[in-house]
Amino acid sequence: MAVAAEDAAYDVLVVGGTGVDTIVLVDELAVPAGDSRSVPPIRDYVAHTGNGVALGFQALGLATAFIDFLGEDAQGRMILERYAATGLDFHHLPAPAGTPRSVNLVDRQGRRFSFFDGRHPLDLRLPREFYLPYVERARHVHISRSAHAEPVFADAARLGRTISTDLHAWDGEDASALPWALGADLVFLSAAEVGQRIPEVMRRILAEGRASLVVATDGAAGCHVLERGETVPRHFPAVVPERPVVDSNGAGDAFLTAFLHRRLSGAPLEECVLAGAVSGAFACGVPGTHEELIGAPELAAAVARATPAGTAVG
Repeated sequence: MAVAAEDAAYDVLVVGGTGVDTIVLVDELAVPAGDSRSVPPIRDYVAHTGNGVALGFQALGLATAFIDFLGEDAQGRMILERYAATGLDFHHLPAPAGTPRSVNLVDRQGRRFSFFDGRHPLDLRLPREFYLPYVERARHVHISRSAHAEPVFADAARLGRTISTDLHAWDGEDASALPWALGADLVFLSAAEVGQRIPEVMRRILAEGRASLVVATDGAAGCHVLERGETVPRHFPAVVPERPVVDSNGAGDAFLTAFLHRRLSGAPLEECVLAGAVSGAFACGVPGTHEELIGAPELAAAVARATPAGTAVG
């Protein structure tokens, strides 16, 4: 039997989105002349959005569970070792096509381009008998944009759980993203593929879906936020990173976890945005994907340093 949200065992349940990133450091995000080029050591990292969100929430002190498919392969073993070491409450089913992977190019400015190998069969879905007990015990459910996670929306909504998602580089038109765009209470996306159409896309999400809030991150340009009842997104600037930017992999996930950490505690919007911006900037200061995660004390201290003088922070 489902428990009331306020009595849930988990603060957050993360559904879908684990894999491995292979990161290649390059001078620029362009293919050079010739057919070969020497690069610094190429490394593999436990990664992808669900991994970053789950580990990020856990680092911030939220009781977190993570469920997904996982390959019975070297990458899957690498992931299980990372989660065992961190104590993440992770449960999985065998992935018939193996563990998803990405090859990410990262240039000297820390910008990245990802070649994503999702590899799960298009008709793969998490069985209801597997995911439902975890949804029933969660206060909030974050559903990654993975086709196999889509069935979770209906049960999470039926149980009255708040739902978040991240559409990443959605172009605002691809219909395959609509179950996520229109099914979540809190929608995050990247402005990278949308550009000047960001206000239009954000308004559509609010008009056609259940969201109360839409956040579009825009890298060094900050973010745009639109709440239900508003028609013009508010722009918030990015914060100045406290350490050199070396790798932007995982910055969006870091922004989301810190933003929602404050949002779930009832903090005002401005404080949520600032926490997200600080966390995103922090993530850019370390090589790899989700290799160093900001904790609650570090986040609070960094937010205080980034807060204009005379401004109260809860």
